[in-house]
Amino acid sequence: MPIGDNLPKSTTPEFLNIFEPPKLLTEIAVRTLRGFNTILDGVFYDVPGLYAALAERDAPTVAAGEKAPSRIVGFDALSDPEGSLLLIDASVAPYVHRYKDVQQYLASPYRQTLEVDIATITGVGSSALGSAALAWDISDALKKPVLAIVPGYGVADVMLQALGGWFGFGLYNYLNTKSVVQTGLASIAPKTASVGRQLSASVPEAETVHGAPVFRQGSGSSDVLHALLKDRKTAFRLLVGHSKGALQIGNAIQSLPSDRTQGLKVVTLGCPIAENVEGVEYHQYLGLFDALGQLNMWGNQPEHWKPTWHSTNPWLPPAMDAGALAAESQVVMA
Repeated sequence: MPIGDNLPKSTTPEFLNIFEPPKLLTEIAVRTLRGFNTILDGVFYDVPGLYAALAERDAPTVAAGEKAPSRIVGFDALSDPEGSLLLIDASVAPYVHRYKDVQQYLASPYRQTLEVDIATITGVGSSALGSAALAWDISDALKKPVLAIVPGYGVADVMLQALGGWFGFGLYNYLNTKSVVQTGLASIAPKTASVGRQLSASVPEAETVHGAPVFRQGSGSSDVLHALLKDRKTAFRLLVGHSKGALQIGNAIQSLPSDRTQGLKVVTLGCPIAENVEGVEYHQYLGLFDALGQLNMWGNQPEHWKPTWHSTNPWLPPAMDAGALAAESQVVMA
């Protein structure tokens, strides 16, 4: 089903159609920008390590003449503006499972989906590849499955990024939290606003304007994580956010029932957040050479300074070792 076709026609007033650009052009433009962010994923996340690890694990299957499982490395998946949930387990084949619907995930009977208690979020605009790479590092280090929330990427994200999203995390977070751009776009061009929002639209009791989903917690990823934290039978134990993903975690854990935050551990990499939720243990890392992270501290201080920069890709030192830092935080906070 093409993006946007699932909007109920009755929810979109006819006069708003004059503000809608051609859907095909919108999808092509957003996919192009998503593809650019996929290239950036190779800078900030250990994409080479992910490829190498999957190739090594698939080698026996390929040697036997069998087809290796299809995963998230195709161009269509990498440029796809829609978000998804990736269940990553570095120890158990086929290692990567993909879900595109929050309610279906919550209703899944599979043991791994029920028991996973670690979730990660990468920076806004990151593709499935970057999200999988970060989650893989943590899964491999902790020897546990990890749920990666892949941020959706829509026209509103393009507009916010153009306003300085890379260098103004606080401004980006403020505008997202207030839903100024997303709600405004949904009010005048709901079909366009729905591009990149299918995952957040699948959140239970998602709010809409003219049929287009709008944010409750500041972003699509925050809405998804908030719903998972609130509605899953198994509570999450550890949340790891890199860059703007840390801000999305900070938004998601607000206004949760106390039993869902008690004992919850939050690890941030390259973007300290406010430690303002009762019952949550924070462990925040920032690089001594991370100009981007330091520019966007907004008064929030990390507990740990590391001799690194903003990247978690070991091919570009001095990079943060996401897996090692996640493991370190569990030792310190246990």
